Amino acid sequence: MHGSHKISTLLGADIYLKFENLQHSGSFKARGSLNFLLGMKESEKSRGVIAMSAGNHAQGVAYHANRLGIQATIIMPSDTPYVKVRNTESYGAVVKLHGTLDQAREYALKLAEENGYTFVHPYDSPLIIAGQGTVALEMLHSMPDLECIVAPIGGGGLISGIAIAAKAINPAIKIYGVQTTAYPSMKNCVNNKPLNFVGGSTIAEGLAVKAPGKITREIVKRFVEDIILVEEKVLERSLVLLLDREKTLVEGAGAASLAGVVAQQDAFEGKKVGVVLSGGNIDQRILSSVLMRDMVSIGRLGRLRIYMSDQPGMLSLVSKIIGDCRANIIEVTYQPIFCDATAKETSIEMAIETRDKQEFTNVIKVLNAQGYRTESMSVL
Repeated sequence: MHGSHKISTLLGADIYLKFENLQHSGSFKARGSLNFLLGMKESEKSRGVIAMSAGNHAQGVAYHANRLGIQATIIMPSDTPYVKVRNTESYGAVVKLHGTLDQAREYALKLAEENGYTFVHPYDSPLIIAGQGTVALEMLHSMPDLECIVAPIGGGGLISGIAIAAKAINPAIKIYGVQTTAYPSMKNCVNNKPLNFVGGSTIAEGLAVKAPGKITREIVKRFVEDIILVEEKVLERSLVLLLDREKTLVEGAGAASLAGVVAQQDAFEGKKVGVVLSGGNIDQRILSSVLMRDMVSIGRLGRLRIYMSDQPGMLSLVSKIIGDCRANIIEVTYQPIFCDATAKETSIEMAIETRDKQEFTNVIKVLNAQGYRTESMSVL
C-alpha cells in the first residue's frame, strides 16, 4: 500500500494505492489463477487447462500454468489488444483468437469438452474469488484502519473476494465497486434491471462484461455498499493523473477505482480510502491516444482555424502573433478550398501547444483583435 500525498491533496481524502499493476503478469488476475491451479487434481493438470479472456486473466493463467508445468490454451476475442496477446504467448500458452467475447467463451467451453481441458473461469469460481481476496488481506495488513476500499467490477471476482475478506476482518469497512457507464451490468443486476442495456466502446476492456457471474452477483448484493458508474473522460483523466502524479502506468480498468473516487469525490472526503489499481497492461496506441486527448482537454494542445487574406507573407505575420503569445506551433495545414472563406481569402488550420486553456483562449482573442477571424476546432 502506498499513501499518495499528491492525489490525497487533490481529492480531499487519504488515498492509499494498491499496486496490482506491478504483478509479474501485470494484474491482480494472477492471484486467482494460481489459487485455482493449485487446487486442481493431478489428473486434471495432466490434461491441461483452457481459459477465455480479453487479456489479464489469460496472462495470469498462462504465467502460472507455465510455472506449474500445465499446458494452457487461451481463447481471446479477435479485437484483444496486441500487447495482451503477445504477453500471453510469451508465457508459453497456445493463444487462439475467436470472435467476440461471448463467442470466445462458447468456443473455449466447446474445446474444453472435446479435449478434456479444465475450464478456468475468469471470475465465477470460488477458488478464483478466494485468490483475488488476498488483495484485501494485504491491504488491511498494511493499513488496518482503512474505512473504504474501492475496486473495479467486470465479472465481479475481484470485488467479491475483496468484500468477503475485508468484511471478515472489519465488518464496518465500506466496499465500493466501479463500472463504466457503457457496461453497468453488475449495477443493473443488483438493482433488478435488464442486462441487455450494455455495450459500447471503452478503454477499460477488462470491465466490458455484459453479464456478471452468478456467484459474484450474490456476493456483491450482500457485501458491496454501492457501485459507481464512471464516464470515459473520467477514466482517461484518472489514468493520466496516476501517470503524472504517481509515475505509475495503469490500463483503463486499472484506473477505474480512482475514477470512482474522482466521480463521487464528496462521498470519500476526509476518509481513508484504499484504491485498487487492478492492472497495467495497456496497448501503446491506446496510451498515446489517451495522453494526447488529455492534453487537448486541459488546454495544453489545441487546434485553430484562421481566416486571412490570400496574400504573400500573411502566414508569417500570423505565426509571429502566435509566437508573441508564447504558444508553440506544431502543425500547419493550408486549406484554400474546403472551407467557408471568400474567394479572396484562405484558411489555415494550426495545432498549437500552450500552457493551459487560458493561454489557448488568449491566442484566439489576440488573433481576432488583429483582424484574423479565428475559431477553435478543439472538441474535447
